[in-house]
Amino acid sequence: MKPFVLDPDMTSSAGTFYPTGYVFALFPDEVHARDAAEALSADGERSDISHATPDAILQHVVRTLGNADAPLPSVGAEGTIVRRISELAAAGHHGLLVKAGDDDDAESLQTALEPLGAEAAFYYRRLIIEELISQPQP
Repeated sequence: MKPFVLDPDMTSSAGTFYPTGYVFALFPDEVHARDAAEALSADGERSDISHATPDAILQHVVRTLGNADAPLPSVGAEGTIVRRISELAAAGHHGLLVKAGDDDDAESLQTALEPLGAEAAFYYRRLIIEELISQPQP
């Protein structure tokens, strides 16, 4: 596992966080994130994993929101998801950026992440973001 570094390829044409081909999962703390990274990489299929601390998320991911909603809200879900990621990072959640494998789909990724304690996870595909972990109802 390596430290998270925001690469320009991880943003949309508008500059908003959109790492196509990756899953961004959020865990309640560093221990859960590190344990999940270890479990995900144990089978050797998911070796491209980056750990994002709450500070890194707030400094790098959240900043990509910029003016995405000005003057009108964005058509896509990128802005909404970045705001949700921001709320979780502000509450201390750690993130894992995981490269999806060729055989991965939303169901297999959800099955891999949910038992590991992910509280939110987003699979960024071309032109669609799939929410893998349902948001708890208030």
